[in-house]
Amino acid sequence: QVQLVESGGGLVQAGGSLRLTCIISGGTFSLYAMGWFRQAPGKEREFVAAIKWNVYSTAYADSVKGRFTISRDNAKNTVYLQMNSLKPEDTAIYYCAGDRSSVLGVTKYDYHYWGQGTQVTVSS
Repeated sequence: QVQLVESGGGLVQAGGSLRLTCIISGGTFSLYAMGWFRQAPGKEREFVAAIKWNVYSTAYADSVKGRFTISRDNAKNTVYLQMNSLKPEDTAIYYCAGDRSSVLGVTKYDYHYWGQGTQVTVSS
């Protein structure tokens, strides 16, 4: 049974930084494409960033390019999202997602496994 557990959310002032962590268990992590998504109140879940199993391919939403960095450590079954220069509009629940796929998915339909989410709140 594949499980994803996120951590690292919290309250931060605008311009600050947070690093989210997602640990996956129950699967061969190194074969998974991993992604981060977010959902603000009253809005659809949206793509933030994704990384392919071989760590060399990444994708970002335009709204976070240059501020967020996705990375992974296959030896630790962990994927990270480093978030810098945070803005109030980044406030949302952030979800980690994974799928045993060679595709660098950028939609929620590309991922089969999901974590429970971690709240990120950016104050102005």
